Formats: sequence, structure tokens, C-alpha cells
Amino acid sequence: MLSAGPPRWRTDVAAVAISLVLTVIAIIAAPAATTLAIEVALAFVFLGWLGLRLAGAFVKWRVPDTPPALPDHALPVYTVIAALYREAASVDGLMTAIQRLDYPTEKLDVIFVVEADDRETRAAIANRKNRFPITTIAIPAEGPRTKPKALNAALPFAHGTFTVIYDAEDRPEPGQLRHALQAFRSGGADLGCVQARLSIDNSADSWLAALFTAEYAGQFDVFLPGLAALRLPIPLGGSSNHFNTATLRKVGGWDPYNVTEDADLGMRLARFGWRSSVIDSTTYEEAPAQFGPWLRQRTRWFKGWMQTWLVHMRRPGRLMRELGPAGFLTFQLIVGGNVLAALVHPLFVGTLIFSVLNGSAMWRGDDAIGPILAAVYGTAVIVGYLTSAFLGWLGLVRRGLLPMAWVLFLTPLHWLLLSLAAWRAFYQLVFAPYAWEKTEHGLAKSSRRAANLTRALVQLERHLSALQDSGKLPTLASTAANRETRLFRQR
Repeated sequence: MLSAGPPRWRTDVAAVAISLVLTVIAIIAAPAATTLAIEVALAFVFLGWLGLRLAGAFVKWRVPDTPPALPDHALPVYTVIAALYREAASVDGLMTAIQRLDYPTEKLDVIFVVEADDRETRAAIANRKNRFPITTIAIPAEGPRTKPKALNAALPFAHGTFTVIYDAEDRPEPGQLRHALQAFRSGGADLGCVQARLSIDNSADSWLAALFTAEYAGQFDVFLPGLAALRLPIPLGGSSNHFNTATLRKVGGWDPYNVTEDADLGMRLARFGWRSSVIDSTTYEEAPAQFGPWLRQRTRWFKGWMQTWLVHMRRPGRLMRELGPAGFLTFQLIVGGNVLAALVHPLFVGTLIFSVLNGSAMWRGDDAIGPILAAVYGTAVIVGYLTSAFLGWLGLVRRGLLPMAWVLFLTPLHWLLLSLAAWRAFYQLVFAPYAWEKTEHGLAKSSRRAANLTRALVQLERHLSALQDSGKLPTLASTAANRETRLFRQR
């Protein structure tokens, strides 16, 4: 009942088709009344979705009081899982990032899951020397070839009390595991997952990557912390989810047939009575910088959100009881509203433009209804653009990336591209529901982290030189400091 897999999936798709047919019949029978009712309902759903996003932005996120940090010998075993497919070029960087985690090596349980026919990635893992042991699991090319299927293959082998999921391109901050552990210790018995904040590192690669940066800043630095503060269900990001391993097993792991397994799991955790939160630790990621990879990735995301909505709405009454009214409404607006907003946006914009250019009362020639619809359409579109731009701007401010705010002027174009991805996802939902369009990694041409590190090293070297020239830094200390700086630069 909680899976997007067959055979129930055929019933879900059939229900969507029947609903569309009944809608068309109603429009033919009573075109004016039906169309008006649909348009007003869509507008209010859209505005409700925007209102929830704004509410999340203005809720103060309070960090709970944390107990004293555990000494190294008392830390629990922490499992790190990464599902890799055609990622031979990213293996070295991912392993380096794991080695940099500030956690005892003997307490790390690292599992890499690779498709059995992906010989290049398996060879890259085997040839890489590490300070910690790695369990490599080769999964057969049967069933849906999806990331959640790979993660499920690794879950029985997880020895850690806690488990974190990383992607091939992820570069988590070194203290993230300790930060997540402290959050679990102070978050209460119902805390089942904490989400680290995701941030795009290759923002300078293109305007799409810059838009991705603003979007992620609004999502992970503004919106999700607000939802967590309100104790509402959180649609998890696909990476840097930290789980209590026992809780993850209790809720069934991941749905191998859902191509956006993270959002689905976030809602399932909430249905089982577990809460998700956000920690103030960042994982840096690579965004697609070209339109083709961007479109394929967004298509997969939209298709997964559609799957998630259809699966959890199989029994709406039960969903309402398990999530509560506030959680139920949040689910409808975040999962369903997110998709619906993208699908109807070009219809809103096209109708509004047609009405303005022709000076007509929309397309029905009704002078009484036309101005009302024009006002509703115009309000929805303008408020939508402004809300998205505001969330992105606020996120960039919190990230210290305000000079990038110029990209928010491209919000109308961004929305049209999202609509294209949503309609492409709708097509795939019917004809290729389990197709996984992989995002290629290792293509970034720039790195904000590397640039910041270089600036910091230059400043450090200048400071050390000034101290040495002034005689305030002994020669021995200066030599040691310069040696450490060189090693740091090399790393």
C-alpha cells in the first residue's frame, strides 16, 4: 500500500485517467461554470502553496540545547552509505570527503553500493587506498534500476546506530556526523531523521547553476528549517539524510519503485509518527549546468513527487488520521501543490497574456467573470514570482551569497522551464513510470569552496609573512606553519 510498484500502480494511473475524463465531460456539459470553478480552485491551491512557503520563512528556527559532546571512545558506530552508478570519476573525491569527516575511523561503517555491471566504478573503488575499510555491494541488474533499490540492498549490512546517505558528488562539512549525533541526542525520542543543508558549489558554471544555488538556499536554509520548527512533515533531500538506523528499518527503508525516494520517505516517517528536523551543517553538491541534464533531473523529481502523492492518497482518510489536519494539508501543498503549480503555470500565464492582448474577458466573452479571472490570474502569477524570488533572496543572504541575487530576475523563465519538466514527467508517469534518468557528475568547472579556501590560504600566508618580517614569529614556528600551510593547500 505504500509502494509505487506494480500491481497497484496500474490502479493509480487508471484513477488519474478517469478523473481527467470526468473533468472533460463536466467542461463539455457546463463549460463556463466548470472552468471557472477549476480555475478559482487552482488559484487558491497555488496561493496556499505560496503561503505555506512564506510561513516557513518567517518561523524562527531554534536550536535545542544540546548535551555535552561525547568523547571519541563513547561515540556510536556510524554507517555511511553511497549508491554509485557510472561514478568512477567521482570515487576519489567522495572517499576523500569521507576521510575528512571528524569521526573516529574505527567507528565508521562505509558501504558503497554499485551495479554489478558497472565495472569501472567497482575498479575505482578497489584501487583507491583508504584509512578505513569499505564494504562494496554489487547488486544485480534486475527489477527497477533505481537509487532506492540500491540503498535497500545496503541497509541489512548497516552496523551503525545511525546511518547517513551521501551522493557521489557530495562534500559534507567535516563535523557533520557529530553535529547530527548531537541533534539526535537533544531532539527527543520521536526524532527519526535529520537533514543537513544542501548547497550548490559550482554556482559560477552557468545561470542554471546560479538559479539552482538560489533555489537550494531558499529550500534548505529558509523553508525546511521553518517546517521543522512547526513540526510539520518534511520532504527530505536526496542526500545527507541522517537516520536512526532502527527507525529506518521500522518504516521499511526506501520504496525501490519511487524515483524521488527522499520525499516519499520523509512523508512515510511522518505517517509512522517520526519527526524530521534540519541541522546547521552543510553538504556541498554539484548542480547540472546545462539544460539537457537539468531537464532530465527535474523530470525525475517531478515524476517522483507525482508517484508520492498518488501512493499516499490511496487512502486519504487514513492519511489524515496519521498526519493530522496540519500535516495532511502540508502534504497536499508541498507534494501535490508543488506539481500542480508547475503544471498549471503555463496555462495561467498564457491565458492572462491572451486576455490582456485581446482586451477580452478571458476566452468566454463574459464581461462579468473576465475581470475577476484576470485579477485572480494576475495575482497568482505575480505573487508566485515574488514569493519564489524572496525565498531565494533570503536564502542567499543567509548563505552570504547576496551578490548572486541578480539571477532571481530570471524567475519567470525558471518557472516556465519547471513547467516543461513537470509536463514531461506527467508523460513519463504514464509510459515510463520507473525510468531513472541519471544525472552525470564530475562535470563542474568551478568550485565556490575551492575559491574560498584559496582566499583563506592567501590571507594566512600573508599574515604569517608579516609576522615573520616583524620578528614576532620565531623561525622554527614559521617553518612549521609554512609546512602545514603547504600540506593544507595540497589537500
